[in-house]
Amino acid sequence: MIAFRSMTEKEYPDFLNYFISDYADEIQTNYRLSPADSFERASKEISDTLSQGPATPGHVLLCLLDKRDQNVRHVGYLWYKPDTTLGSVFIYDFHIFNACQGTGLGKQTLHAFEEHLREKGFKEMRLRVAGDNARARHIYESCGFQITGINMNKTL
Repeated sequence: MIAFRSMTEKEYPDFLNYFISDYADEIQTNYRLSPADSFERASKEISDTLSQGPATPGHVLLCLLDKRDQNVRHVGYLWYKPDTTLGSVFIYDFHIFNACQGTGLGKQTLHAFEEHLREKGFKEMRLRVAGDNARARHIYESCGFQITGINMNKTL
């Protein structure tokens, strides 16, 4: 069983270490920036977006917990922004720790999150996934997400 718990201030630096590195890699790959420029851009964007860390108004940062056995394990992160007017949430980041991947936790988490949102009256989940992230696309599509657009660029 997957459970959700609010991220604490103490856990936030570990999330930042993972997120900034991962996001910088995506920026470097997709926008052809240098590693240093990609890291700087990722750091600035998260600092601007989550200006108050896990207490930033309008954003929800969760720790994902695997409660399948007696030992509760922290297995990942989920960051989203609810829009109660539209009845939707936008998932900014969803990550299962590398050591826990390939065990079905990704799909279990998405199904549990979907049920959690339904209980709160939400009607839609949205997200963006990098075009070259086939593994993530497979998980999202197998959980019922549909492609709604395609980002494109051209280097001049």
